Amino acid sequence: MDLRQLRYFNAIFEHGTLTQAAVNLRVAGSALSHHLGNLEAELGAQLFERRARGMEPTAAGYRLHEHAKAILKAFAAAEADIRQAGGKISGTVSIGMAYSAVKAIGVDLATRVLSDYPDVELALSESLSGATLVHLMASEIDLALVYNPPADAALRTRPVLEERMVLVGKHEVIGDSTDPIKFDELLELPMILLRQGVSARAILDDVSLLKKIESRAKLQMNSVQAIAGSLEAGLGCLIGTKLFMQDQLARGTVHFRPIIEPELSRKLYLCELSSRPPTFALEAIEMLILDLVRNAVLDGRWDAQLIER
Repeated sequence: MDLRQLRYFNAIFEHGTLTQAAVNLRVAGSALSHHLGNLEAELGAQLFERRARGMEPTAAGYRLHEHAKAILKAFAAAEADIRQAGGKISGTVSIGMAYSAVKAIGVDLATRVLSDYPDVELALSESLSGATLVHLMASEIDLALVYNPPADAALRTRPVLEERMVLVGKHEVIGDSTDPIKFDELLELPMILLRQGVSARAILDDVSLLKKIESRAKLQMNSVQAIAGSLEAGLGCLIGTKLFMQDQLARGTVHFRPIIEPELSRKLYLCELSSRPPTFALEAIEMLILDLVRNAVLDGRWDAQLIER
């Protein structure tokens, strides 16, 4: 199996027919068919079902496509990286960020990339923390800012900051007081929770406490808009950060109370795949992100404690 075979296979997978793949690659359809046959024979697996309407990937085809995407992306990054070793920084860098991180530094990141690295193409995506990690593991993004990632040898992680969690909700739900509320007391309130699974880890990584919260949650959502709307409608309360619901807190539609006994916190990590070597462009954007996070904390826009290394 070589890169040409993977490129040909990938084109057939993406276009769905040999004809369209051949047009895109500017090679003869017979050549594509020949290379596909050799690849299937070499792997000992049928990669496509040949149907009248086109090429239907088999289970083996879908599995190979996931590997092919990562291999071809890594090869393209390596080629671009070496070409620019002695010159300007360029290339495409895809970043996935948790909602709070985008809120704090997203615009600043885009502004600085345009001014400092005009030859870098930035692809910035926002999602809840767990979904961002899934995109990273699938090689759909190069770098991720996520909360409380699980320990995984496939990940290279760097702790960036720690945030204190608070209870957010309307006065009639969590009370008019701004005094701290005990963890056991908040369990008696109608809780809104990020959906179970990797997204729930973004709240805290203490499994025993998380299970207590999950068992009491009345609503589970993976939508920031739905969570914010539900809070303002008085449907429940949320364990989150002040930054997460910053706009609603500023409008006064909800308020917050500190949480004690125990205090709850979460850590933000900069994550990348251990198997992917760094590029000049990726290193530059990574350092820029760390600089922007530091500035946001130091000037008070991000209520958190930096984790210095």
